[in-house]
Amino acid sequence: MGDRLFVLMQYLLPQHLISRVVGILAHSSMPVIKDPFIRTFIKRFKVNMDEAERQHASEYDSFNDFFTRSLKADARAIDQNPKHLACPVDGAISQLGKINGQELFQAKGHQFNLTTLLGGNEELATPFVDGDFATIYLSPKDYHRIHMPCDGTLTHMVHVPGQLFSVNQTTAAQVPGLFARNERVVAIFDTEFGPMAMVLVGAMIVASVETVWAGLVCPKGKAVSHFNYIEKAPIELKKGEEMGRFKLGSTVVMCLPKGVCHWPTELAAGTTTRLGQMFAEMN
Repeated sequence: MGDRLFVLMQYLLPQHLISRVVGILAHSSMPVIKDPFIRTFIKRFKVNMDEAERQHASEYDSFNDFFTRSLKADARAIDQNPKHLACPVDGAISQLGKINGQELFQAKGHQFNLTTLLGGNEELATPFVDGDFATIYLSPKDYHRIHMPCDGTLTHMVHVPGQLFSVNQTTAAQVPGLFARNERVVAIFDTEFGPMAMVLVGAMIVASVETVWAGLVCPKGKAVSHFNYIEKAPIELKKGEEMGRFKLGSTVVMCLPKGVCHWPTELAAGTTTRLGQMFAEMN
């Protein structure tokens, strides 16, 4: 299938219906459904099961249980330097660099808007104007839990309903404003370096997004939902702790204020990332 046809089909297909149907199958606990599904997936995408706590299909309650599998305790080392951000996920960098005013670079010829990405709230977006961002794509074979890049206290969460385009490179190159169009969960944290936004972007066939403090967040209706955690009991997460997970793979967009970080020269579009590696030097 050509790239243009692949993208066109995504405009025409019932994205949410397909995702719901796949989500039902992925939640099935019937061995006759889940076990062949898991084994086929492992073989097709060359999933490294040696690092998983449970290494056999029959040990998982469902495909979702497998997809959000935990790793062995020593499978990832978290960079503990207090002046470094740790990479929040396994994946590959789609883009990273400077936010140009309100615009984040998506792919050649395409950008997306910061305020739109964060759910239309200008107050939440203002600290990140002219700041820095990184977009990391999680492929099907990757570990699909998201961890904290640094210590942080949750201040806001926003659920933004939207479409469910695929988020691979082909679609990113052809769908304008992709990451600010898809359904997503925005989490804003207060850190010692200032505010940090972690945006968990849904995609085609992604059944749901979960956070450790709210459980299932996507989908939750058609209106933007804003949750203020400032006046509640503080939710504090330490560097390296899990903050959320995708039920099927997608993308994380991290936003930081102007002048607080420096990206290592070895990181660029296409670079493979590993959870816990040094991801940015903090000024």
